[in-house]
Amino acid sequence: MGQDLDIRSHNGSKINIRDIKKFDIPIFYRSPFTGRIKEARRMEDPRKKDFTPTELHFGPVTFIIARHFGFCYGVENAIEISYKAVEENPGKRVFLLSQMIHNQLVNNDLESRGVSFIMDTDGSQLIPWEELHADDIVIIPAFGTTLEIEEKLRSLGLEVQRYNTTCPFVEKVWKRSEKLGTDEFSVIIHGKHNHEETRATFSHSKSSAPSLIIRDIEETKVLADFILGKIKEEVFYRIFEGRMSHGFNPGIHLDRIGVVNQTTMLASETQAIADYLKQTMIEKFGIEESKKHFADTRDTLCYATNDNQEATYSLLESNADIAIVVGGYNSSNTSHIVELLERKYPTYFISSEKEINSPGEIRHFDYQEKKIITTKNFLPANRPARIIITSGASCPDTVVDGVLQKLLGYFESDISIETAVSKITNSGN
Repeated sequence: MGQDLDIRSHNGSKINIRDIKKFDIPIFYRSPFTGRIKEARRMEDPRKKDFTPTELHFGPVTFIIARHFGFCYGVENAIEISYKAVEENPGKRVFLLSQMIHNQLVNNDLESRGVSFIMDTDGSQLIPWEELHADDIVIIPAFGTTLEIEEKLRSLGLEVQRYNTTCPFVEKVWKRSEKLGTDEFSVIIHGKHNHEETRATFSHSKSSAPSLIIRDIEETKVLADFILGKIKEEVFYRIFEGRMSHGFNPGIHLDRIGVVNQTTMLASETQAIADYLKQTMIEKFGIEESKKHFADTRDTLCYATNDNQEATYSLLESNADIAIVVGGYNSSNTSHIVELLERKYPTYFISSEKEINSPGEIRHFDYQEKKIITTKNFLPANRPARIIITSGASCPDTVVDGVLQKLLGYFESDISIETAVSKITNSGN
C-alpha cells in the first residue's frame, strides 16, 4: 500500500508532505533540546530515508531518541487554529466539540483559556445543544466530526468551517470512501468503532456506501468466513452489531468491498487485513474475477503515523535496556508504538515526567487493561544504561524534554544536555 505525496485540506489547498509548512504554535510547546535534534535530522535527511535513531551519550546512560516522534502536521494545524480561535474572539464563548487531540496537557491549557468541551471523547454530551447560541465559536477537532453533528451545528446557526481543524489526512480517507461508494463498493473501515475519528469516518462513509467497521485481523477472519459461506447471517449480525450502516445486508453488500482505515492504526495490521480480504475474494471468485470484487485501495494511514511506526521499527533494531513512550493515555497512535516496543523491551507508557517518582519507581499506563500501574526498580542496573525515548503524534516535544531531564538526574554524569545535543546538531548523527 503506497501513499500520495499530495493531499488537499478542507479548504481545497494542496499540501505536499515533503514540504510541510511551519505552524504558529505557542512557544511553550517548542523544545530547546529534542526539537533541535529533530531539526538537525530533518536538514540532513529531508526525505526521511534514514530512520535510525539518534543516540545521546552521557557516560553512565545513553538515550536512544526515535528518528520521528511528536507533533504531526494535523496536530500543529489544530493547535494553531484553536489558539487563534481564542485570540480572535475576545468576549465570546469558545467551545471544542471534544478533545482537540488526545493529549491532556494541550486540552487542559485550552480549558484554562476559557475553552469548554461540548462532548467527551466517547460522544457523551457534556453541554446540551440548547445551551449554544449562534454567536458562539465552535472548534471542530483534528479527528473531524460526523455529518449529523455538522448539521446540528448549522441548525443552531453556528459557523462550521471557520475553525475546522480536521486533519487533511482524515479527510483523505473520507474522499477515498466516497470514491468507493461511487464505484459501487462497500467500505470496510479498519478502526476502533468508539474512537472519534472512526465515528466521523463511518458517518461520512455511510452517506455514500454500505459501511462496516472491523477492529482487527480476528474480526477480518469472521468477515471472510461469512463471505465464503462458512458462518450464518445471525452470527455475523451478532458480532458486528452497532458497527454497520443502516440497511447493511451482508448477503449483498459484501460482494464488492474496499478497505480504508482510522489513520492511527498499525500499518502492518491494515495491510494484513487488506491482504486477507483480497485473498478471500480470490478464493471465492478466482484471480481475474476477484478484481471486480475487491478494490485495491492504497493505504489511508497518514504520513506521521507511517513515520512514527517506521521509526519504532528502527528502535527495535537497537540495543536497549528499556523503552519510555510519552503521550496521552487515550492516544491510539501512541498505544501502537507501545505495542510494538514491548515486543522486545520492558516498555513504560507515561504522560509526563511527573509519573517518574524516583529512580526506583514509575507510574505507567497499561493500555491493554486501561489502568495505571506502578513498577519499582524500573531503571536498568547495568552501566552504561541504554534507554529508548519516543512519543506519540499528539505529544509536545517539551514533555519529552522533561522526561529526558528527569531520567538523566538519576545518573551521575558530568555531561550537560546542551553539550550532548550540540555534538549531534553540530556534527550530524
